[in-house]
Amino acid sequence: MDFYEIIEKRRSVRSFRDDPIPDESLDKILNAGRLAPSTHNSQEYKFIVVQEKGKRKELAKAANQRFIAEAPIIIAGVSLNPQRIMNNDVPAYAMDLAIAIDHMTLAAVEERLETCWITAFSQDQVKRILDVPEEHKVAVLLPLGIAYDDPGVKSRKKLKQLVCYESFSK
Repeated sequence: MDFYEIIEKRRSVRSFRDDPIPDESLDKILNAGRLAPSTHNSQEYKFIVVQEKGKRKELAKAANQRFIAEAPIIIAGVSLNPQRIMNNDVPAYAMDLAIAIDHMTLAAVEERLETCWITAFSQDQVKRILDVPEEHKVAVLLPLGIAYDDPGVKSRKKLKQLVCYESFSK
């Protein structure tokens, strides 16, 4: 599969089979996150791999989204320095973890697996479930697995609806 085909095939899946994920595939996906660029190449984050069914169910409850527990693996992206603000007034962790997790979603497609970004969850509950220290922040949960059904075609706006040249325009 070439890079553009991978981008086109990436979907947000909300129904997973509980089939196990080969360790080799998981390692490739995690390594894709490790290789992602980050602010000052600091990599101020951790990835928590959750495979235990009880914890997956707890995370699904903390997100109020039952389908999360169906995936055989959930990867939590945790910022180790959520207070760091870049010169453009944007939190560094938001950018750094977005890049790393997106690398993982694309690697998952290459491994014939599916994902879904989950950012709607109780921070306090997820921290408690995963034993994340108070000073850190969980930015995203990423269920990972084989889609139960074909996720179908995703709709996207036309390029000309999204791109402006030289200055902002509506």
